[in-house]
Amino acid sequence: MKKLILVMMLLSPVPVLADLQAAEDAYSRGDFATALHEFRALAETGDSIAQHRLGEMYRKGKGVPTDLVEAAHWYRLSAEKGYARAQNRLGLQYSNGEGVAQDEREALVWHRQAAEQGHADAQNRLGLIYDTRHGIAEDILQAYAWFSLAAVQGDEYASRNKISVSKRMTPAQIAEAQKLSQKLCANIPNCAR
Repeated sequence: MKKLILVMMLLSPVPVLADLQAAEDAYSRGDFATALHEFRALAETGDSIAQHRLGEMYRKGKGVPTDLVEAAHWYRLSAEKGYARAQNRLGLQYSNGEGVAQDEREALVWHRQAAEQGHADAQNRLGLIYDTRHGIAEDILQAYAWFSLAAVQGDEYASRNKISVSKRMTPAQIAEAQKLSQKLCANIPNCAR
């Protein structure tokens, strides 16, 4: 396999970049053809960040026609490797039925994996799923706890959502949700509470 990749690199009309930063630079310059080529080369070797970025290019139609199915494919490859941004994005794809069948339970799985790594947007979205009952049993304590974790990281939407949900809670429920938030935080890397 390594020999095949080496041969492909040598025969490629555009040399494969040595690192992800160079691919990011091409994207930032608006050189989407080069970025696509470089991200794909890295993604096909299993680089989870490049897989996520390739998914972004297909979702946004940058350098390629918009293709939500292809975007979901690359997000899934990256998400399965544990990349939180891809997990969160795949959760959104499932929530919205973009390139995959709409499935809130599957969205919950992916958002939770990203949230447990400290991804603030995933924490907020997980709170929304618990708060709004999109195919999931409402759990106002979970909603408050996840909103709290995201709010501490500066997520303004989560701060507003936490205030909104707290208006429907008793003081005892808020105290219980705060304990849950601390328990969740204990298992999240670099969690600040």
